[in-house]
Amino acid sequence: MDNFVFRNPTKLIFGKGQLEALRTEVPAYGQKVLLVYGGGSIKRSGLYDQVVTILQEIGAVWTELPGVEPNPRLSTVHRGVELCRSEEIELILAVGGGSVLDCAKAIAVGAKYAGDMWDFAEHKAVPKEALPLGTVLTMAATGSEMNGNSVISNEATQEKLGWGSKLAYPAFSILDPYYTITLPKEQTVYGMVDIMSHVFEHYFHHTSNTPLQDEFSEALLRTVIETAPKLAGDLQNEEHRATILLCGTMALNGVLDMGYSGDWATHNIEHAVSAVYDIPHGGGLAILFPNWMKYNLHHDIARFKRLAEKVFHIDPSGKDDETVALEGIAALRAFWSSIGAPSRLADYGIDDSQLETMADKAVRFGPFGNFAVLGKADVLEIYRMSL
Repeated sequence: MDNFVFRNPTKLIFGKGQLEALRTEVPAYGQKVLLVYGGGSIKRSGLYDQVVTILQEIGAVWTELPGVEPNPRLSTVHRGVELCRSEEIELILAVGGGSVLDCAKAIAVGAKYAGDMWDFAEHKAVPKEALPLGTVLTMAATGSEMNGNSVISNEATQEKLGWGSKLAYPAFSILDPYYTITLPKEQTVYGMVDIMSHVFEHYFHHTSNTPLQDEFSEALLRTVIETAPKLAGDLQNEEHRATILLCGTMALNGVLDMGYSGDWATHNIEHAVSAVYDIPHGGGLAILFPNWMKYNLHHDIARFKRLAEKVFHIDPSGKDDETVALEGIAALRAFWSSIGAPSRLADYGIDDSQLETMADKAVRFGPFGNFAVLGKADVLEIYRMSL
């Protein structure tokens, strides 16, 4: 285990009826609010009306930025930055899923930066300050409600890049499972795939003496696996929604990877796919992750064997380690397929015509990955395995 310092500054407000916390949280940061949301689902669910009613009743003055895309675009970030400056915004309030939150984070740092926020994504600059951000989450997936990470798509260059800053952590995040029950099955499934993928990105590492962290990860994976079929078959069950909602937060708030660094290559590989084809992030991960696993099995077969036994309950009796490991990967693929996730790039109509383009985007900043360092040839092979 490596030395580490852990600090998560986000105030997590979890449970039914917690939207009322806006009455005390918003005034603590200012009166002028930028309300950021997506394609209108919060209006159909009634959440928008409830948020606006509270803002009215506490005397807030708000400006709206609707229409944040599922893969949030740099142009939308630019619009938000201009609104923050022209309206002298004091607090950004993001109401929606991970994409809305990611966009809001980019706006928060961009509004306090003289240049283009894209400089942060390209590693040309580091944020020095940011507007405070509050969130009301409507989808369990990215964990963006309790971390400083964000992913933004530049539609002009067809690039999708992740970035992060300690300044981008939300000041507070409200998670009421009730506001996730209207989420369609497809998006619910993609969210659960994303949650599991975040755990996998942590889990595959080479640092020794991490027994507690490994058990945390395995327990979270087992919880999602046990709950996912129940939720997929009963989308309005608030107890199952609450379980998955908390799993999503815990998968990427810094608790699981205390004392080591995970891999994060598969997310990078997927970002290149969705930059070119604009597919759902969770769908891309469902296709790519089992193939990343098979491709990199040889780097630590024992690690994959442990996953197979501890999470997927594969019986190792009479089998060599590689066989057990491969059965675990096959069990993951079968599980994701059973809840409705895609398994091939062809499921999105993607052929081999853009593999080189996607691979070039994936390795733009050079080889990547901590568990297994990947270059362009490796990425291309994983893409081919995924066709």
